Amino acid sequence: MSTMPNHSAKRAEAPGKDASRKLARHAATLRYEALPRELIELTKQCVLDTLGVAIGASGINDEAKLVHEYVRDLGGKAESTIWGFGGKAPAPWAAFVNGSLGHMLDYDDVSDGGHVSISTIPPGFAIAEKLGAERIVNGKDFLTAIAAGTDIHTRLSLAIDIPDWTMAEGWFATQLFGFISGSVTAGRLLGLDEDKMENALGIGYNQMSGSRQMAVGAATHMRAMQAGFSGQAATAGAEMARRGIIGDKEFLEGRYGMFHNYVRTGTPDWDAVIGELGTRFPLLQTHGFKVWPACAYTRPTNAATLILRNAHKLKPEDVESITIVGGTGGTRLLCEPLDNKRRPQVSIDGKYSIPFTTGVMMARGNVTLRDYTDAGLRDPAALAMADKVSYRADPNAKMQRGGSSGSIGMVAVEIKTRDGRVLTSQPDSVPGDPKQRVGWDVIESKFRDCVSFASRPIPAKHIDHAIELVRDLENLRDVTEVVRLLSL
Repeated sequence: MSTMPNHSAKRAEAPGKDASRKLARHAATLRYEALPRELIELTKQCVLDTLGVAIGASGINDEAKLVHEYVRDLGGKAESTIWGFGGKAPAPWAAFVNGSLGHMLDYDDVSDGGHVSISTIPPGFAIAEKLGAERIVNGKDFLTAIAAGTDIHTRLSLAIDIPDWTMAEGWFATQLFGFISGSVTAGRLLGLDEDKMENALGIGYNQMSGSRQMAVGAATHMRAMQAGFSGQAATAGAEMARRGIIGDKEFLEGRYGMFHNYVRTGTPDWDAVIGELGTRFPLLQTHGFKVWPACAYTRPTNAATLILRNAHKLKPEDVESITIVGGTGGTRLLCEPLDNKRRPQVSIDGKYSIPFTTGVMMARGNVTLRDYTDAGLRDPAALAMADKVSYRADPNAKMQRGGSSGSIGMVAVEIKTRDGRVLTSQPDSVPGDPKQRVGWDVIESKFRDCVSFASRPIPAKHIDHAIELVRDLENLRDVTEVVRLLSL
């Protein structure tokens, strides 16, 4: 008796099957009521924080002025505000400038996947302003759109099984995933349904880029523009999808999808991507605010230095040497070549220097925006302490995910004092992270400090009012009122 194959037997689904479609459905249908209260509060803080660091850059960074002048000279339809400078530009170009400004101080928030807020909030405000009277965007809709974008951005990063993968594969996660998370936010505010949202994600994917080469050598000046490029593309792509342009399908799971083409992993964690959509929000476990204005890899060394300084009541004259021990490839990158890192010549190089930033922390007990001005970079006390900082690799350190804290858990700071003591600290978290959440008081203080550097001075009463509106954002009828207040 012959046996015929059972064609009706259910075949096991391939890992990641329909992942792109499921993300599109999640982005298009997520409801405000599904957001945990903790996530709503965090997202509001992200909005205020992002506005602050972007506006602050407008008056500090020469690159900010160049980017603004370029877009201003292009002209075009006045749709969306350019933060810090005032005036309006077409929505994609406003998202380009504002996203670029958002990272120029290297003070924006961090998460697994890089800098999620500068990837989503600038496109969000650009679309909200562009829509204008066509559809007024209220606070709840805006928060939901940002939450959807940051959720997907974080999930994509968490799915990657390569330790310190941005170093290993040479990508900037902020920009790479920003084409997707920005598309989600913009598409949600444009009211895209599941089909058009899938197209928006595919269009975003088709423009994907973000090489870490921009962080090498003289290109450090350009690296701040990563979310500008992705925000512009995401805003334009979502608008094209709204008009009916068809985007790539299966941008994640396809033969030439993101994990194969860019990350080069064949075994992503698909549950991290599509598991418990709408009920699990991993941003809450990975997000961190920066309380010091420098690269995320300086946060663990700053925290350890401050712990030792305070616990042992150390004064600068007590210190004989400071050694940074271990850490990921990112830590080493920010420590070497040592002579250059001890003497950064421009602001962005100082922010990418652990020896200089550690020197500032030990000398001052804090690190502020003013430490990266021309005067701060030449401060004798900071430079003298930077000369005492060196790096030592730890061959026993195991590579692990950095999350919002860079190389937390892998890097230690060792201070040798003039009286012969050797003091060591290896913190397991830093201020601003989930284990050490900061409150509205810290976020507001940081916002006020940042906007004090705005290219166009902002009246104090407008700053106060803007803070009030963001703190109560879920009840705001029109979110663009916040931008108007800070641009008058």
